[in-house]
Amino acid sequence: MPDFRRASTLDIPRLIEIRFAVQENRLSDPGSVTPRDYADFVARDLIWVAEVLGKVAGFSAGDDRDGTIWALFVDPPEQGRGLGVELLQRACRDLHLCGFQVARLTTDPDTRAERFYRRHGWEALGLDDAGEMQFQRGL
Repeated sequence: MPDFRRASTLDIPRLIEIRFAVQENRLSDPGSVTPRDYADFVARDLIWVAEVLGKVAGFSAGDDRDGTIWALFVDPPEQGRGLGVELLQRACRDLHLCGFQVARLTTDPDTRAERFYRRHGWEALGLDDAGEMQFQRGL
């Protein structure tokens, strides 16, 4: 049974490791998301982690500045076990508590992530200028 908790600064190396372990939705510029970015979200108490047998297996974060899902990543060996669903719900709940009525996100098209969001009630809005699929969902 997984445990869910808020991330701490001690988790940041593992969060980065998970972010770079995914096979889809890889960062085109690995330097575009820095340890400082993670630390900023941790300081604002916005990153949730899922632990399986005491090891961080996934994380999510909603961005309280613009109502977007900043991150939802599950370590590939842990995918398909429901961690992403619970992590996404927690990030969405945070956005709602911050006053947002709608959450937004983008992801690469034709990926597991796109299918995941569609399956969980997110509305596809089409591709943005960067070629990513845009989604939104009422909170």
